[in-house]
Amino acid sequence: MDPVILQATTEDAGQRLDSFLAAHVENVSRSAAARLCESGCVVCGGVALGKKHKLTGTETLAVTLPEAEETELIAQNIPLDVVYEDEDVIVVNKPTGMVVHPAPGHPDGTLVNALLYHCGDSLSGIGGEKRPGIVHRIDRDTSGLIIAAKNDAAHLALTAQLSDHTLGRTYECLAVGNFREEQGTVNAPIGRHPTDRKRMAVTAKNGREAVTHWEVIARYRGVTHLRCRLETGRTHQIRVHLAHIGHPILGDTVYGGKKPVPGLTGQCLHAVGLRFIHPRTGQPVELTCPLPEEFQAYLRKLENQL
Repeated sequence: MDPVILQATTEDAGQRLDSFLAAHVENVSRSAAARLCESGCVVCGGVALGKKHKLTGTETLAVTLPEAEETELIAQNIPLDVVYEDEDVIVVNKPTGMVVHPAPGHPDGTLVNALLYHCGDSLSGIGGEKRPGIVHRIDRDTSGLIIAAKNDAAHLALTAQLSDHTLGRTYECLAVGNFREEQGTVNAPIGRHPTDRKRMAVTAKNGREAVTHWEVIARYRGVTHLRCRLETGRTHQIRVHLAHIGHPILGDTVYGGKKPVPGLTGQCLHAVGLRFIHPRTGQPVELTCPLPEEFQAYLRKLENQL
């Protein structure tokens, strides 16, 4: 496989190499980036660099990602709501409650297991043994559009689009409280919570740039229906950003109220739109999907209260 070429800039000067790689190569965690460095897979000027290398901001890095590994994942006949599919990509409307890829506590029953059954051998291997085909993720209790790559060329192209923001993702959500403005932007770095490693937080220490644009769709009593557009794609980004400005997502028991909301099985957050440049044809593809019935039912409830 051809290496991925990354160019460091003056803004990256002083940053550790493993941290830089985790921020610029989709689906590569910092620990995975460290393993790439230790394996000699990150080269600059013909020299393999260690994970602790401090960038000067002038490096041109060649990163060789591992070939697809034989996977022990089980293909499972789990129904999928396929919104778009061709020989290169598949876009699925993921239901609330489905985990995207196997992890501790969720060894099967995931979107990956379903994709393995649906696509057979046609999934890229760049995501690693446990994440074949997965280009980006959405939370278990978030529903909506997610794209997977069927070959490595498509995966690399889509990953590059994530980095340069040509792969656009639009969400709708119900946020607690009333907004004064009709639209706005949250620009605040997100990183691991300093004391709870299962949560994310707005933090300058080890935080990565995160930008969320929002606009009001409708206002209800104590709740606002929002449309959010991601400029970056950090873990739990919309949930963290809205909680940070005092408007957590309805039903989010991690960043909002601790008690579940009657009528909701997760946070009221849905990936309603996806826009990307097709990796083979170069043509723009724009897809949408309807709000899940649970979301629509809660909207009807709110409208009846007006």
